[in-house]
Amino acid sequence: MAPPAFVTSTASAALTSGLSHLGLGVVSPRRPLYAPNTNAGSQPRFYMASSSPDGRRFFVGGNWKCNLNKSAIADLVAAFNEAPPLDRDGVDVVVAPPSIYVDSTRQILRNDFAVSAQNSWISKGGAFTGELDATMIKDVGAEWVILGHSERRHIPQLKETDETVAKKAKYALENADLSVIFCIGELLEEREAGQTIAVCERQLNALKQAISDWTRVVIAYEPVWAIGTGKVATPEQAEDVHRSLRLWLKQNVSESVSDQTRILYGGSVSPANCVELAKQDNIDGFLVGGASMKPTFMEIVDSYKVTLAGAV
Repeated sequence: MAPPAFVTSTASAALTSGLSHLGLGVVSPRRPLYAPNTNAGSQPRFYMASSSPDGRRFFVGGNWKCNLNKSAIADLVAAFNEAPPLDRDGVDVVVAPPSIYVDSTRQILRNDFAVSAQNSWISKGGAFTGELDATMIKDVGAEWVILGHSERRHIPQLKETDETVAKKAKYALENADLSVIFCIGELLEEREAGQTIAVCERQLNALKQAISDWTRVVIAYEPVWAIGTGKVATPEQAEDVHRSLRLWLKQNVSESVSDQTRILYGGSVSPANCVELAKQDNIDGFLVGGASMKPTFMEIVDSYKVTLAGAV
């Protein structure tokens, strides 16, 4: 596995060492899971049968973070709305505006895009100034919430723990009927110390302790050192981590959860690199930051088409 220029040889060797004990060859990715769905209207979109050869429908999320105002969102949505309709069996697309714009974005956005919040509280509402009960998010038409993003885990003023993120996910799933984009990933110093897999497993284990139903969970692996830096893991490096995460799910949750759970890659995804990343067996889509706030986001969405070749 040849590292890119920004990853030191020490980091690459450490990652390889960290993966070797897992016996990654036992995972069989990209195999058919579902029969064709003949009654899609009765099922949530995120659990419909997929025309992808592995049965895991591709997923592209756009996280707008603390950016854009109402006017800028209207312009961006107008550009998205002009694009051709999506193949709903081929891809799910979700965008996450700042919370104050979730309602207005849902009202003007095309129907084949879903809307997500970027955070929610650990429990029902009450005397929690500034927080959002997940049921409020659902009430204004959003279907998803992003939880555990590295910025919420690592910004000094926030510093959310693994347990806090897992509590948020449990409440959103069980009390608000939201689906969850659950973010995990390592810092650069953790990667260089060979701790990539250990960190991701620790974060996933907190979720495992909190929930039993994974059908509405999408995992987003985002190496923190690649977010917003222009640095991106090679497709092979990203695939190695995704494969190990799928094996962890198989060994620690269940084989069906391992087979069915979508694992996204995030970290400076762009129209220039998305196709090669999308070709990897265990990369089921992307969580995109800055590039999701441009009309060319639709080029990243279209990368799902490369995953359908094996189904033809």
